[in-house]
Amino acid sequence: MGRVINPDGALAQMEGCITMGLGYCLSEEIHFRGGAIQERNFDSYEIPHFSWLPKIETVLVENPGLEPQGGGEPPIVNMGAVVANAVFDATGARLYRLPLTPDRVQEAFKKG
Repeated sequence: MGRVINPDGALAQMEGCITMGLGYCLSEEIHFRGGAIQERNFDSYEIPHFSWLPKIETVLVENPGLEPQGGGEPPIVNMGAVVANAVFDATGARLYRLPLTPDRVQEAFKKG
């Protein structure tokens, strides 16, 4: 990340990305029928709710020798693998498709 100019902003960016990544990983899925998207609003497209988010502890690892860099959205990318590997460690069930819905976890658990 380089030198962090705005630690509060960087923390908020990382935590927001983790939240978005958890949504992609655990609940967000688009269904198509006849080429049309079925989820037309947020009543049927499940995004993360604050009530089911874990406590997020973010630590910024600064490298003062580098110029400041944009934080961007890298944490989003890792969440699927992080949670899928946690499920594997806990159950021995390997999942390869997101989102990791309860039905998919149960199905993988029965196979594993």
